[in-house]
Amino acid sequence: MDAFYASVELLRYPQLKGLPVVIGGGRRKVDEAIRDLPEGRTLADIPVDAFPRLKDYTGRGVITTATYPARQFGVGSAMGLMKAAKLCPQAIILPVDFDQYRSYSRQFKQIILDIAPVMQDRGVDEVYIDFTEVPGGQREGGRVLARLIQKSIFDATGLTCSIGVAPNKLIAKMASEFDKPNGISIVYEGDLQTRIWPLPARKVNGIGPKADAKLERFGLRTVGDIAAQDRDWLIANFGKATGAWMHEVSWGRDDRPVVTESEPVSMSRETTFDRDLHAVRDRAELGTIFTHLCEKVAEDLQRKGYVGKTIGIKLRYDDFKIATRDQTIDRFTADGKTIRQTAGQCLKRVPLERPLRLIGVRVGALVRADSPEATAPATSAPRARTPSDAAALTASLF
Repeated sequence: MDAFYASVELLRYPQLKGLPVVIGGGRRKVDEAIRDLPEGRTLADIPVDAFPRLKDYTGRGVITTATYPARQFGVGSAMGLMKAAKLCPQAIILPVDFDQYRSYSRQFKQIILDIAPVMQDRGVDEVYIDFTEVPGGQREGGRVLARLIQKSIFDATGLTCSIGVAPNKLIAKMASEFDKPNGISIVYEGDLQTRIWPLPARKVNGIGPKADAKLERFGLRTVGDIAAQDRDWLIANFGKATGAWMHEVSWGRDDRPVVTESEPVSMSRETTFDRDLHAVRDRAELGTIFTHLCEKVAEDLQRKGYVGKTIGIKLRYDDFKIATRDQTIDRFTADGKTIRQTAGQCLKRVPLERPLRLIGVRVGALVRADSPEATAPATSAPRARTPSDAAALTASLF
């Protein structure tokens, strides 16, 4: 999907189309103020000048996504909002609304499934499709089917997507970035040298900043540079697994199937604070946030039909160091109070002297809620006690 979160927001605020807009941070008072509309007015009636600007933002939130006009200023996902404000101070900033994005995500995926049922979910805004057996799917090398998918999604949601068509998932992923937004790119096996090899090595899904920096030190900047190296040389310098993998992907080889069903290993929620919070001085605020995260994880589990036994926490301190702890309880759960109680026990095992930048909650060892494992008798593992009311939950934090 093209700039998915931002595109969903532009459906809500069409007056912002064509303007630099960034999505990030939590909801603020100014965001609530612009929604206090006179009777008979809609969100589309809000004047552009009423929206908050990035130059006025204070805090340490990060950008979730940005519209294409904002990206022209060098603003992009995962960039700090304060840094982005220096690059594009005039950009409009909107808060993240995950419930809305998940709703649209379910809509566009169902549209695809109705057309091409062999689909692998790759997160809220991306999928892989195997259209080998779709009737007429091979017409014009897949372009006819790609157009149908684009049109069907746009007609139903007003959103655009970019599609890469290729012999395998590796190249299809890369091709989907060639002609954004609302593009279709078809890459055949014979196009490897002309279309894939000239690309920067970082365009390969799996080559991150560290690997790219190491490749750069060897003078290897493009996919073709990697392909020109001997397989044994890559293994000697990048390790057996990584070196062999680099050799394969640089030659466009990828035999991974499109997996239509995969069980999640865990579900988590986390939040980065606008300011550092201290376990003692900001106990009440942290308690509310922590309990809310536990409740949201529980809602995610219940909505998707999973339960888990291993409950953990993640903390990031003001010095950016991270601490994690987890605890396995005696029975599977998707109950918010049980998750909150067990996560609170994990907190007792980490130092809380330093201020915190981020806190997160995770539930792992997941199984389907209706599976035999979920309904089996409890094991002998220590059982987390469940407080009787929400007040006890918040009071027990930190």
